[in-house]
Amino acid sequence: MSKTISRQIAEFAVNLKYEDLLPAVITEVKRYLYDSLGCAFGSMLTSDVNVIHEIYEEMGGREEATVIGFGDQIPAVNATLVNSLMIRALDFNDIYWKEDPSHPSDIIPAALTMAERVNASMKDVIVAIVLAYEFEQRLCLFAKPGVRERKWHHATLTQFVSPIVAGKILGLTVDEMVNAIGISGCHNHTIGCPTAGKLTMMKNTVDPMAVQSGVFAALLAQKGYSGTEKVFEGKEGFMDTFIGWDAKDEVLNPRDMEGRDGVSSWGWDVDALVGNLGQDYKILECGMKAFPTEALTHTHISCLLKAMINNNLEYTDIKEVKVTCFAQAYDILFDPTKYRPESRETADHSLPYCLAAAMVDKIITTDSFSDEKLNDPRIFEVIDKIVGEPSQEFEKMFPAKQPSRVVVTTNDGNEYSEYLEYPKGDPREPMTMADLENKFNSLAAGLFNEEELSQLKDTIFNCETMSARDFMSQMVVTI
Repeated sequence: MSKTISRQIAEFAVNLKYEDLLPAVITEVKRYLYDSLGCAFGSMLTSDVNVIHEIYEEMGGREEATVIGFGDQIPAVNATLVNSLMIRALDFNDIYWKEDPSHPSDIIPAALTMAERVNASMKDVIVAIVLAYEFEQRLCLFAKPGVRERKWHHATLTQFVSPIVAGKILGLTVDEMVNAIGISGCHNHTIGCPTAGKLTMMKNTVDPMAVQSGVFAALLAQKGYSGTEKVFEGKEGFMDTFIGWDAKDEVLNPRDMEGRDGVSSWGWDVDALVGNLGQDYKILECGMKAFPTEALTHTHISCLLKAMINNNLEYTDIKEVKVTCFAQAYDILFDPTKYRPESRETADHSLPYCLAAAMVDKIITTDSFSDEKLNDPRIFEVIDKIVGEPSQEFEKMFPAKQPSRVVVTTNDGNEYSEYLEYPKGDPREPMTMADLENKFNSLAAGLFNEEELSQLKDTIFNCETMSARDFMSQMVVTI
C-alpha cells in the first residue's frame, strides 16, 4: 500500500464536508439521531446508567457537555461515556451485522460532546455521525471471519472509529487524525465474554468505554501526542495479531483457525475498509430495532408473535416451540444460562426468555425485562417448552439474511409454522416514521408531554440550523 490504512481513513475523514452529503444521507442521520436519543431517554432509570452518572457527579469538573435527559454539565470525556451508555443500555438502538455485529449509534456521543466542548454546529455533528457509521460498518466487513467469530467483542472495532468522529469535530489535521487512530487502536481490544454466558452490566458498557477512550485519544492527538500509524497492518498490529496477515510483506496470509463456530480461513478484506470511499454511504445500509433485545432474536420473536396472534393462541395452549436458526444465533441465544436469566442483560440476550415473554404477553417492550417480569412465574412455566436447533442451511444464508423458522405445537396436536428471513427495521423492511415516532414516544413516556415530544422531534429533524450547545440544551427533561 502506498499509504497506510489509517492515513487513507484520516484523509477521507478530514476532507469530508456537509456539502458532500446527499439529502438521503442527511435524513438518515437524523432518523438515527432520533432513534438513539429515544433510547437514551428510555434508559434514564436503569441502574448501570445511574451508577456511572453518580460517579461523575461526585467527581465534578469542568462544565463542558450535557448529560442527555439529566441536563447537568460535566467534562466532555466523562459525558461521552454516560451518553453512550444511555443510548446502549436498553439494547434497543441500531444494529448492523455482517462479518461482525455492531451498533454505530454508540459513537454518536463522541460527536455531540466534542461539539459542545468546542461550540461546533450540528452540521459538523451530522458529518461526524456519517463517519461513525461509515467506518464502524466497514470494519464489520473487514475481518474474514469477523472478530466476534475470533472470540472478541465488537468494541474492538469501535476503538478505531471513535477517535475519527471526535477528531473530525476537533478539526484535527490528517497527521493528528492518524495519531488519534493509533493511540486508541493500541489499547481498547475487548474480549468476547461480556456477551457470552451469564451477562452483566458490562455487556452494554464495553462499547461506550471504547467510545470514551477514542474521544480522549483525539484530545491527546490535538495536543501533539503520537500514536502508531501502522496500527492496522504493521508488525504486531491489529491484522498481524488477529491472524491472517503477513506484516513483513504486508500481504494476506490466510490461515485455517478454529473459532466459535468451527474451523475457517482467517483473513482480511482491506478494500472493504478503505475502497471506494465517498461513492456511497454505509449509514443507508444500517438497521434499527423493533424490539429491545439482542439483534439475532428479532426474526424469531416476529415469527412467534405472528403465530400466536394470527391463530389466537394463549401461552397455556402451547406444548412446544421449536426454533430453527443459523449456528451463530444458536451459540449466542441458546446458551444454557439463557434459560434462567437473573438480570436484564442476560434476559434480553436470551431467546428462550424473549420467546416465553412473547408467548405470555404477545408483545415485547422494555417492560419485558423489568425485575417484576424477570420473576413472572408464567414465563418460567413455558420457557422449557422452547427448543432450538442450528441449521447449516441457514448458516450459509447469513449475514445476507437472518432466517428463522418457528413451529408452534399446541396441546391438542396442531402445528403452526412461520418463516422469516429478516426482521422489521432491516433496510429491506425499514422502520417508517410512524414506527420511529411510536418507539420514541413510548421510550420517553412520562418524561415529556405530547407537545414536548412533538417539539423534540421537530428539533431533531431540523437540527442542521442549530449549534450543538443549543441542540443539547433541549435534550433535557424539565419535569
